[in-house]
Amino acid sequence: MPGTPPTRFVYLGPEGTFTEAALRTLPAAERGLRMPARSVPEALEAVRSGDADAALVPLENSVGGAIPVTLDELASGSPLTITREILLPVEFVLAARSRTPLAQIRTVAAHPQASAQCRNWLLAHLPDAVVVDVLSNAAAAIAAAAGEFDAALCAPIGVPRNGLTVLADKVADHADAVTRFALLTRPGPATEPTGDDVTSLALSIRHDQVGALLSVLTELSVRGINLSRIESRPTGEQLGTYVFFLDCTGHVAETRMGEALKGLRRVCAVVRFLGSYPRHRLTREEPVASPPGLSDADFADSAAWLARLRAGEV
Repeated sequence: MPGTPPTRFVYLGPEGTFTEAALRTLPAAERGLRMPARSVPEALEAVRSGDADAALVPLENSVGGAIPVTLDELASGSPLTITREILLPVEFVLAARSRTPLAQIRTVAAHPQASAQCRNWLLAHLPDAVVVDVLSNAAAAIAAAAGEFDAALCAPIGVPRNGLTVLADKVADHADAVTRFALLTRPGPATEPTGDDVTSLALSIRHDQVGALLSVLTELSVRGINLSRIESRPTGEQLGTYVFFLDCTGHVAETRMGEALKGLRRVCAVVRFLGSYPRHRLTREEPVASPPGLSDADFADSAAWLARLRAGEV
């Protein structure tokens, strides 16, 4: 039922991953039912089919970039809407069954993304250890707890859950690494704008139209809408055809964003609205004000002026 807060949450599992840690920052998810999924498509299909109210999946990482499977799922299939973003600082720890000198560590279980983000630390502190790929950060912690490996690179949430001991914390090469997650639901009425929002879109341009991408960017720039992210993914149909994913400042309920969306609809082959939702900031930053002449009040004033002209009142 539209407007009903979600109570059944599915997330990219298994338990003990960064995705679960991000989901549990939401009070509704902490109180509600949390169900791990084996993959991003499985998580989103649970929402599409009605088996879950909302799904939390990773969208991008500040080190590794966008998550291709999430983008591909957002561009295809029954539409879903992003209702919230969650930014989670990514901190890896090296953990083992008991306190062990680093010099005695010979094998380390790690998800490939974890070992990639900790590569320099591993070379400096465990140059002789063999890093073995596993399916997830949670699987690494479970394997170390079972004694299959001497240690694991895992998320902090996996340490108490598996009775591990932290041998070293903050082992990632990039101390400020952040993963961005998206909470997706079935489409419904837009939330009220907060004054610091993001609108996400997936669009296809006419590949035989000269300057098509420039036309897209122009529709945004002339209305003072900042493009905070643009990413392309192949459609899989033929070489040279792409879907572009855009994150823009603003909300669909705001006049200038509405005008931009109408413009994009005119110049693009396909525009898929992925949602307008509050921006999550890890630090206290003030949102950038609308450029002069491009606030909702300015749009209302110009519309009223045009109406008077058409009515012969000016």
